[in-house]
Amino acid sequence: MTVERRFSGEGNAEEPKMLIFCPHSCEPSTKVKARLTASLFSLCFFSPRSLAIGHQYSSLGTQPILCGSIPGLVPKQLRFCRNYVEIMPSVAEGVKIGIQECQHQFRGRRWNCTTVNDSLAIFGPVLDKATRESAFVHAIASAGVAFAVTRSCAEGSATICGCDTRHKGSPGEGWKWGGCSEDVEFGSMVSREFADARENRPDARSAMNRHNNEAGRTSIIELMHLKCKCHGLSGSCEVKTCWWSQPDFRVIGDYLKDKYDSASEMVVEKHRESRGWVETLRPKYNFFKAPTEKDLVYYENSPNFCEPNPETGSFGTRDRICNVTSHGIDGCDLLCCGRGHNTRTEKRKEKCHCIFHWCCYVRCQECIRVYDVHTCK
Repeated sequence: MTVERRFSGEGNAEEPKMLIFCPHSCEPSTKVKARLTASLFSLCFFSPRSLAIGHQYSSLGTQPILCGSIPGLVPKQLRFCRNYVEIMPSVAEGVKIGIQECQHQFRGRRWNCTTVNDSLAIFGPVLDKATRESAFVHAIASAGVAFAVTRSCAEGSATICGCDTRHKGSPGEGWKWGGCSEDVEFGSMVSREFADARENRPDARSAMNRHNNEAGRTSIIELMHLKCKCHGLSGSCEVKTCWWSQPDFRVIGDYLKDKYDSASEMVVEKHRESRGWVETLRPKYNFFKAPTEKDLVYYENSPNFCEPNPETGSFGTRDRICNVTSHGIDGCDLLCCGRGHNTRTEKRKEKCHCIFHWCCYVRCQECIRVYDVHTCK
């Protein structure tokens, strides 16, 4: 099979948080916000090896998008932005939820999708190589864009899109079509046309990125399901109305994480065509099943991420919290790379002995509890 790029690292002992570099302040003025909005898009999918989003973009949806002021757009992206300017905030929101989901899925691994705050390449150089990690981040970010645009259209946030009326088919027994079926084809089209616009080079990395972007979008289509609402007297379900709905994005993240674990290793092949030398990918091992459009592909091995290495973008795992009872990758043996771990006690205030009072509130006491915290040496 022939198939035709990067955006996550190790951090401190706390659960990974999204970090962002604020040149002056993370509470910018209106004029600064407008410039940040433009800068955001130039870093989302336009830069060949970087992706950036952060807390100062939380009000993005309220800011005007001036396509001509966005640096780094290729002509196709510029035309797309002008034609679909009202859904561009949803594109940015999709990138953000993709990063957040990446950080959740890899929270217990040596590479935990931590962003850095001192570089425009928000993940540093960790995604410069064609690794499993690069494959996953491209897939989850592309899926995030398709998901956010699709949801925004169904909610009526844009006038150029809406509900899906094309793929309803015949209703089933005891239910009929109703509500607003989410138009995932439109959301996928936006993600494909915009995110893939730069992936037009005849090299292996563009081929890999296009494939993994499409795998991310395909995951949503695979996981679409019917959502129904009952109608009838006294809460009975005499009639149900149903519509097509996207799953929670966590479900998509879980699905793509499984695809990361089973990603297919490829090799690069060069051959000559009328336009010149072209690189394509083929499976490295013929005795394994060839990857489909649903699978993730990569062709370079990942570093072990045990020690800090500025060249690979690894932050190492020192001071990371580990699970002393786990034998998995989040356990102290594997996460700490055999260096051992330290143990300290922490006192935490928690609500306890909660009682429900009629009607209608809950009153709790505050308790001090002691926990053992294990961190890698």
